Amino acid sequence: MDQRKNLIAQWAFDARPILGRFHLWLEDVEESWSGTSVPPDGLSFVGGAMERSLVTATAVTALGTRLFGRFGEGKGASKSVTNQIKKDADAASAYALSEGLWYLTRSLPENHAILVSLGEGLMPKGGESPDMGSNPLLGFGRIYARPQVAKFLERRVHRLINEDGYKFEDFLAEIAAARMTVWGAAVDTLENTSRFAKGADTGPLSVLHLFDQPLRIARPYEGYMGVLTLPRAVVEKAAERSILLDVLTPRALVMEAIRDFYPGIRPENVHVWTLAGPTREPRIGKLWEEWRSAGAHLVGDGWALPSGHTAFTDSGTYAPTFLVGPYRDARGETHLFLTDGYAASAEAIQAASLDPILGLKSSMCLLSSVFEAPIARERLVVGLDPDAPDLPEQLRRVLDKDLSAEEADEYRHALRTARNAGMPVGTRTVTVDDFLPRKEWQVLSLSGFMLDDPYSGRPGVETLERGVYRVTTRAATKCGSLEARMTLRLMESFEESRLVFSPLLDRFYRGQDFRTRPVKISDSGRIRNELQTLASEFLEYFGDDGIRVKFDQIPEGVLARDKVELIREVLAWYKANHPIWFRWLEVS
Repeated sequence: MDQRKNLIAQWAFDARPILGRFHLWLEDVEESWSGTSVPPDGLSFVGGAMERSLVTATAVTALGTRLFGRFGEGKGASKSVTNQIKKDADAASAYALSEGLWYLTRSLPENHAILVSLGEGLMPKGGESPDMGSNPLLGFGRIYARPQVAKFLERRVHRLINEDGYKFEDFLAEIAAARMTVWGAAVDTLENTSRFAKGADTGPLSVLHLFDQPLRIARPYEGYMGVLTLPRAVVEKAAERSILLDVLTPRALVMEAIRDFYPGIRPENVHVWTLAGPTREPRIGKLWEEWRSAGAHLVGDGWALPSGHTAFTDSGTYAPTFLVGPYRDARGETHLFLTDGYAASAEAIQAASLDPILGLKSSMCLLSSVFEAPIARERLVVGLDPDAPDLPEQLRRVLDKDLSAEEADEYRHALRTARNAGMPVGTRTVTVDDFLPRKEWQVLSLSGFMLDDPYSGRPGVETLERGVYRVTTRAATKCGSLEARMTLRLMESFEESRLVFSPLLDRFYRGQDFRTRPVKISDSGRIRNELQTLASEFLEYFGDDGIRVKFDQIPEGVLARDKVELIREVLAWYKANHPIWFRWLEVS
């Protein structure tokens, strides 16, 4: 009993800033380890205390989103209503994780910082059109550190965004000269947003990958990547036979290598998971045909997984990676599960960085954010020069179709964005190593499960009694994996807790009077954080720390017009009445 109390006390102590911020009481925590042995001071480079804080931040994100993110309200609703619910869910998850990261920074060493390098949400999600703009997210340039470190880094990030002559190498050199340690992050605060909004039973989770160095990305970016993930042993044995297995290898050769490594495996027992559906056929329909011709089984919706759950293929490219590998069925036959196809850039890099943890090998190729042609053609587009005067003609030859001037301009913008962000556009294929400055790197993978995960079998948020919930999280490194099941009690009523988890601007939108509410100096940081989460595309950075909000450019698909006007009014009031605290703000 004393040992259990000590465990709970240790977690509560290490995570006290986050628990206090969200008015939560830690009633219990259960740990399950997998690996050779329990490390004396945590799994990763961040240390045990910081790991527990990060796990708690992920758990709180899963809990807050599940309870207050409008779960299931989009079921049967119109497309426009569903898309707004998805944005609200993304906002809830992004805000919760951002607040969690901000509060745990008080435990960071003084010269350390967390820098978000990649986020998910700049591109339209499934069912959305480009005019609906970006989704709420934690994206490039978000910094979590002590104030002086954060200010130092923010100035450099602004230079990366605004100055063409200031390169990523300059950024690294200044960090090194200042003797700072910057941990890079790839974040997807809510994977499977559509399933969450429509009330699916499985899938939604929050994912945070923390690296021991910043990713080699210099500006906000999101595109697509072709990805093939196989067991590392299969790839290495094929290499001994001078066979290169990568994302562009004909799948008949991949099947041959699989059967060579697993003698006796039947082709139909090779289960290939890809995103599926009619909208994906122009992109990867030929890939499906290659696998079918090789005799493989393409995983479809409802296929029974070894976990006992059923698969889904409408979204969610990260979680299936944890199932990649061989297994045996009840009859003793060998099966192999693998993933193929494509993913958004953040999810692709997150999944690929699991390679050293899970014994896998992921090969990727860059695709543009437009991505409407088959991968074999689309990958060639990324290498084109966006400033070439004959770009439309080059696109016509590569894509084998005529493009309108508007379509050519869309590709030009996508190609320029990729180059400006420092993406390795001139290479045939890439691995996760290409996105890290030092080839020796470490990663801490964190997941918080909002609903049951069909691929690992882990449960989602469970209601134990009124106001008491159990949240399952996973932290994994190449040293092993920790599953933490945290029992959390809301210390306020459900409706009061909703306010605790709600962004300040949302509370004002829902009726709280910003003029009579007591103003705190922390309102400045909170509102700055919320603006960066809600409308990152419509912020312009200037000076050392200035932000200009371009309200006139925010489409109604991103924020409702009445909400935009309310936020404009709130910001103008804060600026007029508290000019010192809000000197960083300029309202267009």
